[in-house]
Amino acid sequence: MTLNSFSKKQMQLLTWWCRGSRYSDCDAVICDGAVRSGKTMCMSLSFISWAFYRFNGGSFAMCGKTIRSLKRNVVTPMVTMLKEMGFSCTEKLSQNLLEIEFDGKSNRFYLFGGKDESSASLIQGMTLCGVLFDEVALMPKSFVEQAIARCSVNGSKFWFNCNPEYPQHWFRVEWILGRKRKNALYMHFTMDDNPSLSEKMKQRYRSLYSGAFYERFILGKWVGVEGCVYPFMKDNMFVDVPEGVCERYAVSCDYGTVNPASFGLWGLQKGVWYRIDEYYYDSKRVGIQRTDEEHYKALEKLTEGKKIDTVVVDPSAASFIQTIRRHEKLAVTPAKNNVVDGIRKVSTALKEKKIKICNCCSDSIREFGLYRWNSGGADAPIKENDHAMDDIRYFVTTVLYKPQNEFVAFARKRI
Repeated sequence: MTLNSFSKKQMQLLTWWCRGSRYSDCDAVICDGAVRSGKTMCMSLSFISWAFYRFNGGSFAMCGKTIRSLKRNVVTPMVTMLKEMGFSCTEKLSQNLLEIEFDGKSNRFYLFGGKDESSASLIQGMTLCGVLFDEVALMPKSFVEQAIARCSVNGSKFWFNCNPEYPQHWFRVEWILGRKRKNALYMHFTMDDNPSLSEKMKQRYRSLYSGAFYERFILGKWVGVEGCVYPFMKDNMFVDVPEGVCERYAVSCDYGTVNPASFGLWGLQKGVWYRIDEYYYDSKRVGIQRTDEEHYKALEKLTEGKKIDTVVVDPSAASFIQTIRRHEKLAVTPAKNNVVDGIRKVSTALKEKKIKICNCCSDSIREFGLYRWNSGGADAPIKENDHAMDDIRYFVTTVLYKPQNEFVAFARKRI
């Protein structure tokens, strides 16, 4: 990894804690703003430099939403930089521990995931010299507060990094708006603060977002979501079914008995997944509810004559998942079900044309026009006209963007 130059703001982040800096007495640094603005890389490098400037034999914490995302976004690129600078780095995977040595000093950096309220218990009882939070806005308040409470060593500091969320988010209210009371340095980054990012790449990122997500991830603003979830899904975004046989097939299901059931059939051609057909059954509109077996027969009809890689199903639909498994004809995978993160991924996939919706999928097209955000505060879509939207999201998060280092196993009856 080559670091040619730093912007003025990046240099401030790298040196705010140094002797002689006007901010050296601050207890924390907060960096928010646009994607690809260089804040994560500079914060991790600054954090390690400060740790070795101030401590020897100390214990520190580095926290992400999950340990996997922390390693991907922070640890791996950071270790590459540190080794090029002459640091010795030893990762102990079983302990989620990174031991770093430089110039006769050695410090320990423990890795934590703060994905939910139960995560707070993982960090209890430790004594820390400092803690870095990557994507702190995605972590529960209880986890962050527990980690901060562990920093009882004299001279310890807190390091926060995130992209913006909704305006009433607890971190913005307590730490960004309350930064003077918290004695924290606040720094806002844009893509222009990253000198390694070309204008071509900046334009590419600008094209990937719209509405509130554009304001958050490109302009770096803490704004609420409102209006249509996918405002760019106009008539020209829907296509005809591609000719010929697809290379692969998959199905995504949002299952319902009282609520509508929506199944989408997807086919891969030349690197693009097309939603080539769908099954949508609304018992309230028809007046008759269908059983698991009746929905399964519809699934078999939808996939008839095609080799299906997997059927992705809402993980809460346990009875329907068992019905599919009992028939032993189709492999089934419980879907990833983070709503807002999934919506962001669907939006990106549609704009990058990694997925396309075919004109024959009339219920999907109808829901794209009706699916709207709830303006009540926290990010959440209105739970109406969302069944095809949910099954599309399951496909994108579970098949298109399948998490790395995961596999699906299923058994078939011996003959």
